[in-house]
Amino acid sequence: MSIKSVAAKLFALKIYKKTQAWANNPVETQNKVLQQLIKEAKGTEFGIDHHFHTIKSSADFAVKVPIRDYEELKPYVDKVVKGEENILWKGKPLYFAKTSGTTSGAKYIPLTKESMPFHIEAARNAILHYIHETGKADFIDGKMIFLQGSPILEEKYGIKLGRLSGIVAHFVPKYLQKNRMPSWETNCIEDWETKVNAIVEETFNENMTVISGIPSWVQMYFEKLQQKGGKPVGEIFKNFNLFIYGGVNYEPYRAKFENLIGRKVDSIELFPASEGFFAYQDSQKEKGMLLLLNAGIFYEFIKSDEFYAEKPIRYTIGEVELGVNYVLIISTNAGLWGYNIGDTVQFTSLKPYRVIVSGRIKHYISAFGEHVIGKEVESALQEAIIGTTIRINEFTVAPQITPTEGLPYHEWFIEFENEPEDSATFAEAIDNAMRKQNVYYDDLIVGHVLRKVVITKVAKNGFQDYMKSIGKLGGQNKIPRLSNDRSIVDLLNKK
Repeated sequence: MSIKSVAAKLFALKIYKKTQAWANNPVETQNKVLQQLIKEAKGTEFGIDHHFHTIKSSADFAVKVPIRDYEELKPYVDKVVKGEENILWKGKPLYFAKTSGTTSGAKYIPLTKESMPFHIEAARNAILHYIHETGKADFIDGKMIFLQGSPILEEKYGIKLGRLSGIVAHFVPKYLQKNRMPSWETNCIEDWETKVNAIVEETFNENMTVISGIPSWVQMYFEKLQQKGGKPVGEIFKNFNLFIYGGVNYEPYRAKFENLIGRKVDSIELFPASEGFFAYQDSQKEKGMLLLLNAGIFYEFIKSDEFYAEKPIRYTIGEVELGVNYVLIISTNAGLWGYNIGDTVQFTSLKPYRVIVSGRIKHYISAFGEHVIGKEVESALQEAIIGTTIRINEFTVAPQITPTEGLPYHEWFIEFENEPEDSATFAEAIDNAMRKQNVYYDDLIVGHVLRKVVITKVAKNGFQDYMKSIGKLGGQNKIPRLSNDRSIVDLLNKK
């Protein structure tokens, strides 16, 4: 065992104890975070407009600060982008994380000197918790890779901007620099396919021990490695034993990954976003990710089925329940206040508070009142492939409201690696799993409002071609699991 791995185990124990201190005092921890945020920002334009000097509690905060999404916060953000100071947070941000917007074009999410360290520490602490629990630390002597966006940054009114993953690349600790791959030059390649090909060439003969990224894009990397080497990734990288991922549920990809790797490897799930690093998997034995209650973020939760009510109830950490679908609302030390990031979560544990990402509040199917969410379609697919040789590359689901004949239905667009022997039986299995999870969907099937699931096969690389056609191939981009219209699948059908 190397000196570095011994030191990592000692550091892991220290971080574990620090985590336990705040995780065992969740309400007090969140109250302190809120009070600190209010104190730091009460002199800003936003703080003055919303009477921060009068806020003494989370109840006061909910009265003074309405829920907003990016479009509603944009008048303040625009001032920050133009270089004005003390608007949403004291001073100016260090960076803007530039992401794709919906109605307003590009979104500029501020990253401040107070918020930036938490993005780095959370990713580090996820690995340290893994080391502490498993005792495995030898992997830190090998090479590590994160498939990420380009670290080349632009500048706007004196503030640098780029993809979050590209910004984070500038903060890789010195003790990891020698282990980090790919090279800076390769990481700067903008075209995703060219970049992945270059990464394959750079890493092929290296001792890769940790690989991380969004599963769909890591899958492309693995496929190219297998094509080059003519053998499973686990034989190319004999010491590769840890996969770190975020952005999407890994379960639909797990069977395909194990086939590409040739064996099982441990995995750590992360819940990062440009707006903040919210949670990470702190245990290989427990379901869900530890919600980071001391990371400069104050959390509120709105039940998703009440979200569009005139005055939905805003719950704080001590008021949440297991298994309820909540819209995640954040207020942060980067100057986002009462901010709806669009993600929905469910709690899997209340001691400590662990969550799973259940979907997106705007990504759902309810064309007939069925209220289907992302977690349900992922779980249904996973249940349907258990005990089979079926492997899935990618999928998405949309309603077919006006079929040429027969009843409407939910149409599942699936790119198979291994197809089912009997598509009708597979569709029936998915449908049964959906009906067990969602009583509204079951009622619609029983009442002959909908017919059962219809599967449409997508050609090999069809989803990659779709993402390329809309300029979102690679990086942090991902396919929505479901949508309430056919805008995505209509383009897929043209491929």
